[in-house]
Amino acid sequence: MSGNASSDPATARILDVRDLRVSFPGKGWRAARVDVLHGVSLDIRPGETVGLVGESGSGKTTIGRAVLGLVPVAGGTVEFRGERVEDAPARQRRRLSRHLQVVFQDPYASLNPSIPIGETLAEPLHAQGMTGHDARHRVLDLLDRVALPVDAARRLPREFSGGQRQRIAIARALAIGPELIVCDEPVSALDLTTQRTVLDLLLEIQEQTGVAYLFISHDLSVVRYMSHRVNVIHRGRIVESGEAGQVTAEPRHPYTQRLLLSAPVADPTAQRARRIALGRRQAEETS
Repeated sequence: MSGNASSDPATARILDVRDLRVSFPGKGWRAARVDVLHGVSLDIRPGETVGLVGESGSGKTTIGRAVLGLVPVAGGTVEFRGERVEDAPARQRRRLSRHLQVVFQDPYASLNPSIPIGETLAEPLHAQGMTGHDARHRVLDLLDRVALPVDAARRLPREFSGGQRQRIAIARALAIGPELIVCDEPVSALDLTTQRTVLDLLLEIQEQTGVAYLFISHDLSVVRYMSHRVNVIHRGRIVESGEAGQVTAEPRHPYTQRLLLSAPVADPTAQRARRIALGRRQAEETS
């Protein structure tokens, strides 16, 4: 997989996260709070994909939720187009949701199983005041954009495959024309062939609409394929960041190097060599 096209560094940021800190209550009523993010900073430009990669529990999903205003922030700032997101009142958050959307990991859990797909796609349109013929036309346009047939509007989520359900989730995120979509492990629940199809769809949509992505994943090869720039997170801290080609091919930080060695490759000989190298590195780190 090859990286996405390069972006213009002179373009103004649409998202600016600075010194972000988040903590959660510890287990037990007397337990101290647990720090999850420790001064995280990143930014995204219009039409750009910024990858955020790290293992489970690294804090990457918490960053995505903070960008969407879904978790309380202990310190730092999250700004979208110069407007503060963290701790924003409900009315402001509803207004920002027009420009900030999300695609979650599990495409089935994110869809109401009892509501036809057409109604699911129309819901955010109705919330923005679009009704009647305009809303129906927009729903059909969204289905076409994610390569689903017109009759999908009348069907329930259970009638679709995992890849098709993720296409529906993408269509819903696109419904009201956002500038930024948080993609939180959007293909990790899919098989490899379906993953590639969904990733290519996201790239095609970005080329057509200019939408930006914060692309969150534990898979370095997927992040490399999608991203212009990459941030590597480990234990709540950004340990490496830079252009996707540099970070994913010649990483400087030991943790990123370990992620690279852990990434699967098609060549069995190369895969075996990686497993041996990873075993040696892990042995060195624990010795």
